[in-house]
Amino acid sequence: MNWDDTTDATPDTERLVGSVADREDQAVEAALRPKDLGEFIGQEKVREQLDLVLRAALARGATADHVLLSGAPGLGKTTLSMIIAAEMGAPIRITSGPAIQHAGDLAAILSSLQEGEVLFLDEIHRMSRPAEEMLYMAMEDYRVDVIVGKGPGATAIPLELPPFTLVGATTRAGLLPPPLRDRFGFTAHMEFYEPAELERVIHRSANLLDVEIDPQGAAEIAGRSRGTPRIANRLLRRVRDYAQVKADGHINRDIAGAALRVYEVDGRGLDRLDRAVLEALLKLFGGGPVGLSTLAVAVGEERETVEEVAEPFLVREGLLARTPRGRVATPAAWTHLGLTAPQQTRGTSGQQDLFGA
Repeated sequence: MNWDDTTDATPDTERLVGSVADREDQAVEAALRPKDLGEFIGQEKVREQLDLVLRAALARGATADHVLLSGAPGLGKTTLSMIIAAEMGAPIRITSGPAIQHAGDLAAILSSLQEGEVLFLDEIHRMSRPAEEMLYMAMEDYRVDVIVGKGPGATAIPLELPPFTLVGATTRAGLLPPPLRDRFGFTAHMEFYEPAELERVIHRSANLLDVEIDPQGAAEIAGRSRGTPRIANRLLRRVRDYAQVKADGHINRDIAGAALRVYEVDGRGLDRLDRAVLEALLKLFGGGPVGLSTLAVAVGEERETVEEVAEPFLVREGLLARTPRGRVATPAAWTHLGLTAPQQTRGTSGQQDLFGA
């Protein structure tokens, strides 16, 4: 229901519980996206604040303030950008930071904008520095200086721009330089979804996909969706396939559970890679601490894959901790895999308690 279009090829796109959209996700999401704030599920505070910003702009007959949306992939940043354009009755132009490598690339886009148009810039933190500096003036003064010529004979030609609304999206807000961040009139952080919200997302998507699902089946899928609507909808599609082949097409708790066992997604949303990391940490290294490179070798994956794909969710779930000495399993990790922790790992920090307690 609420997701982002992210096209970068990463190991995450190959996982059923990956939060980065592949081509199939993008095609389905286009059909399932809500068209206005009233249809958008979750992110209550962001929706309320954004509604005020847009209504006030419409009442003034002005373009909306520039908007910065931050948060993990799959939470609805692209969807909200499209809703902003729809609510303002304006067209939308979509591009991404990695696609803008030179100031001239940005100048070409900005100079072709219509008055009031919404420019959605995904992964804005990955834009080149020269383009970023050009964007400062465009956002604040609706003007850019186009450099003609080279060397001492170069001339800056000012180019006036029509008022527009920039919607920037980023998964790493900390990488945005303060001068750029300060030029956004409205900044919102997208939070992970609660299971009850994901159940609503699943029911809505099931209705649009003409899939029969009962509340228990939706709850089973929601509980394994890692707080992300994109993952919830991907799991729904795979469970739908299973139900059509192995059952009568109706999804209940048993069918959903059986389907997700086939796809190796457990009750907390961990997949094969997540469990491999935990099992190596617990069974081979006694719960840690162990270095990242050693852990990656143990599971047969690249260091970056373990660090950027598996670890964030394990840390967020309280199953793994990053310490100065290395990665450490928490007591919850031992419990989740049905193992008994050695005495020295039973403390809350994963290290032996003082005085042997």
